[in-house]
Amino acid sequence: MADGRIPAERRRRKPTRSGVLLSEDVIVDCALRLVGQHGPDALSVRRLGAALGCDPSALYRYFHNTDDLLLAVADRIIGDAMAGFEPDSMPWRDALREMALRIHRGYREQPRVAALAAYRVTRRAHEFRAVDAGIGILRRAGFGGADAVRHYSAFVDTVLGHAALDAAHLALPVERREADDRAWAGVYAELSDAGHPHLAAVRGELPLMAGSSFETALELVLAALVAAAPAG
Repeated sequence: MADGRIPAERRRRKPTRSGVLLSEDVIVDCALRLVGQHGPDALSVRRLGAALGCDPSALYRYFHNTDDLLLAVADRIIGDAMAGFEPDSMPWRDALREMALRIHRGYREQPRVAALAAYRVTRRAHEFRAVDAGIGILRRAGFGGADAVRHYSAFVDTVLGHAALDAAHLALPVERREADDRAWAGVYAELSDAGHPHLAAVRGELPLMAGSSFETALELVLAALVAAAPAG
Protein backbone atom coordinates (compact mmCIF):
# COMPACT_ATOMS: atom_id res chain seq x y z
CA MET A 1 0.00 0.00 0.00
CA ALA A 2 1.52 3.32 -1.07
CA ASP A 3 0.14 5.28 1.87
CA GLY A 4 0.61 2.59 4.52
CA ARG A 5 -3.07 2.63 5.54
CA ILE A 6 -5.09 -0.47 6.46
CA PRO A 7 -7.50 -1.55 3.67
CA ALA A 8 -11.21 -1.34 4.48
CA GLU A 9 -11.80 -5.09 4.07
CA ARG A 10 -9.49 -5.82 7.03
CA ARG A 11 -11.37 -3.55 9.43
CA ARG A 12 -13.63 -4.86 12.18
CA ARG A 13 -17.34 -4.24 11.61
CA LYS A 14 -19.01 -5.99 14.56
CA PRO A 15 -19.40 -4.42 18.01
CA THR A 16 -16.81 -5.00 20.72
CA ARG A 17 -17.65 -6.61 24.08
CA SER A 18 -18.62 -3.16 25.36
CA GLY A 19 -20.97 -2.60 22.43
CA VAL A 20 -18.65 -0.18 20.63
CA LEU A 21 -18.46 -0.39 16.85
CA LEU A 22 -14.80 0.16 16.11
CA SER A 23 -13.61 2.71 13.58
CA GLU A 24 -10.50 4.82 13.11
CA ASP A 25 -12.28 7.81 14.65
CA VAL A 26 -13.43 5.83 17.71
CA ILE A 27 -9.90 4.54 18.32
CA VAL A 28 -8.37 8.00 17.89
CA ASP A 29 -10.96 9.46 20.30
CA CYS A 30 -10.01 6.85 22.86
CA ALA A 31 -6.28 7.40 22.34
CA LEU A 32 -6.65 11.14 22.85
CA ARG A 33 -8.61 10.61 26.03
CA LEU A 34 -6.18 8.04 27.46
CA VAL A 35 -3.04 10.04 26.70
CA GLY A 36 -4.68 13.19 28.07
CA GLN A 37 -5.51 11.41 31.32
CA HIS A 38 -2.51 9.13 31.80
CA GLY A 39 0.32 10.40 29.60
CA PRO A 40 2.28 8.82 26.73
CA ASP A 41 2.45 5.35 28.31
CA ALA A 42 -1.29 5.03 27.79
CA LEU A 43 -0.76 4.79 24.03
CA SER A 44 -0.55 1.01 23.90
CA VAL A 45 -2.75 -1.57 22.25
CA ARG A 46 -3.30 -3.24 25.63
CA ARG A 47 -4.60 -0.05 27.27
CA LEU A 48 -6.66 0.86 24.23
CA GLY A 49 -8.14 -2.63 23.95
CA ALA A 50 -9.14 -2.57 27.59
CA ALA A 51 -10.72 0.88 27.26
CA LEU A 52 -12.62 -0.06 24.11
CA GLY A 53 -13.65 -3.50 25.34
CA CYS A 54 -12.01 -5.36 22.49
CA ASP A 55 -9.15 -7.74 21.90
CA PRO A 56 -6.03 -5.58 21.40
CA SER A 57 -5.29 -7.41 18.15
CA ALA A 58 -8.45 -5.89 16.65
CA LEU A 59 -6.71 -2.50 16.60
CA TYR A 60 -4.23 -3.78 14.05
CA ARG A 61 -7.06 -3.91 11.54
CA TYR A 62 -7.04 -0.12 11.61
CA PHE A 63 -3.44 0.82 12.44
CA HIS A 64 -0.19 -0.99 11.75
CA ASN A 65 1.27 -0.12 15.15
CA THR A 66 1.12 2.51 17.88
CA ASP A 67 3.24 4.92 15.85
CA ASP A 68 0.71 4.71 13.03
CA LEU A 69 -1.99 5.52 15.60
CA LEU A 70 0.07 8.40 17.00
CA LEU A 71 0.23 9.95 13.53
CA ALA A 72 -3.54 9.63 13.21
CA VAL A 73 -3.95 11.33 16.59
CA ALA A 74 -1.65 14.16 15.50
CA ASP A 75 -3.60 14.54 12.28
CA ARG A 76 -6.85 14.77 14.25
CA ILE A 77 -5.42 17.68 16.25
CA ILE A 78 -4.52 19.45 13.00
CA GLY A 79 -7.97 18.79 11.57
CA ASP A 80 -9.78 20.08 14.65
CA ALA A 81 -7.55 23.16 14.75
CA MET A 82 -8.11 24.01 11.10
CA ALA A 83 -11.85 23.30 10.99
CA GLY A 84 -13.68 26.26 9.46
CA PHE A 85 -10.47 28.07 8.51
CA GLU A 86 -11.00 30.11 5.32
CA PRO A 87 -7.69 31.77 4.44
CA ASP A 88 -8.97 33.43 1.26
CA SER A 89 -11.50 35.42 3.26
CA MET A 90 -8.83 37.65 4.83
CA PRO A 91 -5.55 39.40 3.94
CA TRP A 92 -2.68 36.95 3.65
CA ARG A 93 -0.85 38.18 6.76
CA ASP A 94 -4.01 37.83 8.85
CA ALA A 95 -4.59 34.37 7.40
CA LEU A 96 -1.11 33.22 8.41
CA ARG A 97 -1.58 34.63 11.89
CA GLU A 98 -4.96 32.92 12.25
CA MET A 99 -3.49 29.63 11.06
CA ALA A 100 -0.63 29.90 13.57
CA LEU A 101 -2.95 30.67 16.47
CA ARG A 102 -5.21 27.77 15.58
CA ILE A 103 -2.39 25.21 15.41
CA HIS A 104 -0.72 26.47 18.57
CA ARG A 105 -4.00 26.43 20.47
CA GLY A 106 -4.82 22.94 19.22
CA TYR A 107 -1.63 21.47 20.60
CA ARG A 108 -1.85 23.39 23.87
CA GLU A 109 -5.27 21.82 24.40
CA GLN A 110 -3.64 18.38 24.12
CA PRO A 111 -0.28 19.01 25.81
CA ARG A 112 0.65 15.39 26.43
CA VAL A 113 0.01 14.51 22.81
CA ALA A 114 1.88 17.58 21.59
CA ALA A 115 5.03 16.46 23.37
CA LEU A 116 4.86 13.24 21.33
CA ALA A 117 3.61 14.44 17.99
CA ALA A 118 4.13 18.14 17.26
CA TYR A 119 7.35 17.40 15.38
CA ARG A 120 5.99 14.47 13.33
CA VAL A 121 4.85 14.39 9.70
CA THR A 122 1.45 12.71 9.74
CA ARG A 123 1.16 12.03 6.00
CA ARG A 124 -2.62 12.26 6.31
CA ALA A 125 -5.52 14.27 4.95
CA HIS A 126 -5.72 17.07 7.54
CA GLU A 127 -2.00 17.76 7.33
CA PHE A 128 -2.16 17.75 3.52
CA ARG A 129 -4.87 20.40 3.60
CA ALA A 130 -3.05 22.49 6.20
CA VAL A 131 0.23 22.51 4.27
CA ASP A 132 -1.65 23.28 1.05
CA ALA A 133 -3.41 26.19 2.78
CA GLY A 134 -0.18 27.59 4.24
CA ILE A 135 1.76 27.46 1.00
CA GLY A 136 -1.26 28.87 -0.82
CA ILE A 137 -1.28 31.88 1.52
CA LEU A 138 2.37 32.58 0.80
CA ARG A 139 1.87 32.19 -2.95
CA ARG A 140 -0.95 34.70 -2.66
CA ALA A 141 1.56 37.05 -1.03
CA GLY A 142 3.63 36.82 -4.23
CA PHE A 143 6.31 34.35 -3.21
CA GLY A 144 7.53 31.98 -5.91
CA GLY A 145 7.50 28.22 -5.45
CA ALA A 146 10.84 27.71 -3.70
CA ASP A 147 10.45 30.78 -1.50
CA ALA A 148 6.88 29.84 -0.59
CA VAL A 149 8.04 26.39 0.54
CA ARG A 150 11.07 27.66 2.46
CA HIS A 151 9.12 30.41 4.17
CA TYR A 152 6.26 28.08 5.02
CA SER A 153 8.74 25.65 6.56
CA ALA A 154 10.23 28.41 8.75
CA PHE A 155 6.77 29.66 9.69
CA VAL A 156 5.27 26.31 10.64
CA ASP A 157 8.42 25.16 12.45
CA THR A 158 8.20 28.30 14.57
CA VAL A 159 4.57 27.56 15.37
CA LEU A 160 5.07 23.87 16.09
CA GLY A 161 8.27 24.44 18.04
CA HIS A 162 6.52 26.85 20.36
CA ALA A 163 3.48 24.58 20.53
CA ALA A 164 5.66 21.67 21.65
CA LEU A 165 7.58 23.82 24.14
CA ASP A 166 4.47 25.39 25.65
CA ALA A 167 2.65 22.06 25.72
CA ALA A 168 5.58 20.35 27.45
CA HIS A 169 5.53 23.10 30.07
CA LEU A 170 1.79 22.62 30.59
CA ALA A 171 2.26 18.86 30.87
CA LEU A 172 4.62 19.24 33.84
CA PRO A 173 3.25 18.54 37.31
CA VAL A 174 1.82 21.77 38.69
CA GLU A 175 4.45 22.16 41.41
CA ARG A 176 7.32 21.87 38.91
CA ARG A 177 5.70 24.25 36.47
CA GLU A 178 5.13 26.84 39.17
CA ALA A 179 8.70 26.45 40.47
CA ASP A 180 10.08 27.09 36.99
CA ASP A 181 7.90 30.17 36.59
CA ARG A 182 8.87 31.54 40.00
CA ALA A 183 12.58 31.24 39.22
CA TRP A 184 12.54 34.38 37.07
CA ALA A 185 11.29 36.55 39.91
CA GLY A 186 13.19 34.61 42.57
CA VAL A 187 16.56 33.02 41.83
CA TYR A 188 17.29 35.34 38.93
CA ALA A 189 16.42 38.42 40.97
CA GLU A 190 19.02 37.43 43.54
CA LEU A 191 21.96 37.19 41.14
CA SER A 192 24.74 39.68 41.81
CA ASP A 193 24.97 42.89 39.82
CA ALA A 194 28.69 42.46 39.38
CA GLY A 195 28.51 38.94 38.02
CA HIS A 196 25.46 39.46 35.81
CA PRO A 197 25.24 43.16 34.92
CA HIS A 198 22.80 42.75 32.03
CA LEU A 199 20.40 40.63 34.03
CA ALA A 200 20.63 43.20 36.83
CA ALA A 201 19.71 45.96 34.40
CA VAL A 202 16.46 44.23 33.46
CA ARG A 203 15.73 42.50 36.76
CA GLY A 204 12.25 43.94 36.99
CA GLU A 205 11.33 42.63 33.54
CA LEU A 206 12.63 39.07 33.96
CA PRO A 207 9.26 37.67 35.15
CA LEU A 208 8.16 38.10 31.53
CA MET A 209 10.31 35.04 30.80
CA ALA A 210 7.77 32.92 32.66
CA GLY A 211 5.17 33.37 29.93
CA SER A 212 5.08 31.92 26.44
CA SER A 213 7.03 33.85 23.82
CA PHE A 214 4.91 32.39 21.04
CA GLU A 215 3.01 35.51 20.03
CA THR A 216 6.15 37.64 20.10
CA ALA A 217 7.98 35.14 17.89
CA LEU A 218 4.97 34.92 15.60
CA GLU A 219 4.82 38.69 15.11
CA LEU A 220 8.54 38.76 14.31
CA VAL A 221 8.12 36.05 11.68
CA LEU A 222 5.09 37.76 10.17
CA ALA A 223 6.89 41.11 10.04
CA ALA A 224 9.82 39.47 8.25
CA LEU A 225 7.49 37.85 5.73
CA VAL A 226 5.66 41.11 5.08
CA ALA A 227 8.99 42.86 4.50
CA ALA A 228 10.11 40.14 2.05
CA ALA A 229 6.81 39.65 0.24
CA PRO A 230 6.78 40.73 -3.42
CA ALA A 231 3.11 41.71 -3.03
CA GLY A 232 3.92 44.02 -0.10
